[in-house]
Amino acid sequence: MLTAIIDYESGNLHSAEKAFQRMARETDAGEVVVTSDADVVAQADRLVLPGDGAFPACAAELRGHKGIYDAMVEAVEIKGRPFLGICVGMQLMASKGHEYRETDGLDWIAGDVVRIEPADASLKVPHMGWNDLVIDHPHPVFDGVETGDHTYFVHSYHFRVTNPAERLAHVDYAGDVTAVIGRDTMVGMQFHPEKSQATGLRLIANFLNWAP
Repeated sequence: MLTAIIDYESGNLHSAEKAFQRMARETDAGEVVVTSDADVVAQADRLVLPGDGAFPACAAELRGHKGIYDAMVEAVEIKGRPFLGICVGMQLMASKGHEYRETDGLDWIAGDVVRIEPADASLKVPHMGWNDLVIDHPHPVFDGVETGDHTYFVHSYHFRVTNPAERLAHVDYAGDVTAVIGRDTMVGMQFHPEKSQATGLRLIANFLNWAP
């Protein structure tokens, strides 16, 4: 079993690599590699797409690495390989992003990535720090995770899904902020599971052992 964390020059992958490798060892989930090799992406049994920064820049970098992009799309859309998007990697699953300018996403889950607008003007954007998950729909990645468990966020934009059934969890930040999305073999997490201590490690382990 091979899990590929895709390196398309859009973020520091060290902490993600260590967290995924640790949980793969602890749950006997095979090998985890960070790769910019399209052949490795094509052969991987499951894929992780991280991302830090602005939506347009990450989208341009991903599409600019054409070999990686094409291999990822084929693996997910045609081969049905399990896929996890993290932070901007999750946002890229949207139809469109609206950070700085309208930018096409992967359109894997219908919806738009829009700026967070808390109803309480005293709350700052970016939404930064710990917040409690509210689980909207059950999913195998939530095994052993409950509403009230907290995860670590750093973001100014969030995913407004078109189909409520595809918003798996949210948090309250003077208004709903999407935390987890998913359908079929795809799941996305707005927070950083690799920085979310026990809850994040459990989510990573669940993804590594998910067999949709």
